[in-house]
Amino acid sequence: MELKKMRDMTETELNVELSKMKKELFNLRFQHATGQLENPVKMRELKKDIARVKTIIREKELAAVQG
Repeated sequence: MELKKMRDMTETELNVELSKMKKELFNLRFQHATGQLENPVKMRELKKDIARVKTIIREKELAAVQG
């Protein structure tokens, strides 16, 4: 997902997206453990996307407190 799209989302939408990403990461880890994962790079990209979403959520929380 693009960073601009993430920044335009509300906190609720970001939390929903975060939960979807975590479920997908769980499924990828399960596939990896069973040897069925075709593209292991997808796990790394998904972890980075999760970190980005968490960062944006935190930025919005800090902006709400300050402003």
